[in-house]
Amino acid sequence: MTTGSVVLIIVLVLLAAGVFFFIAIYNTLVGLRNQVKNAWSQIDVQLKRRHDLIPNLIETTKGYMQHERQTLEAVTQARAAASGAKGVADIAKAETELTNVLTRFMAVAENYPDLKANQNFLALQEELTSTENKIAFARQAYNDAVLFLNNKVEMFPSNIVAVIFYFRKEQFFELEDAADKVVPKVSF
Repeated sequence: MTTGSVVLIIVLVLLAAGVFFFIAIYNTLVGLRNQVKNAWSQIDVQLKRRHDLIPNLIETTKGYMQHERQTLEAVTQARAAASGAKGVADIAKAETELTNVLTRFMAVAENYPDLKANQNFLALQEELTSTENKIAFARQAYNDAVLFLNNKVEMFPSNIVAVIFYFRKEQFFELEDAADKVVPKVSF
């Protein structure tokens, strides 16, 4: 075997290793992007569940809270805004507002002892609390997936592959106001 053959074999092996390394990085980026999409869909499912609970909650409380029309309308409007929001930042903002309105709604409901004793209301309250916990968990999973993807998009050498194939950083699902970062307490 000649020196030229050995050099050619070494070059081919290095080239093949480089191609496999490039492919591995690309596949990792695709997998992380898909994890972000999956995590977002889990948030979306829980937000829809929350949005579906709200009309039942409003209907259950209407008879008891006849003098609280403004509060009921605020909940309905916030739900509509949250349902129509697009994009991570807009959805996060609309959901924050919905959480704030629901917190105020639950505080007003405290003033109605008959409502607090209503089995339908108690069941809906429990379901809403459970859904809020699931949303928080899904948001955490989404933000973790975004963190991993964003790290790969920014770190060398995967950032080279990310630029070539147009992988972009994703937005975190964050609460804007520090006061909103406090979990609303829904208890009777």
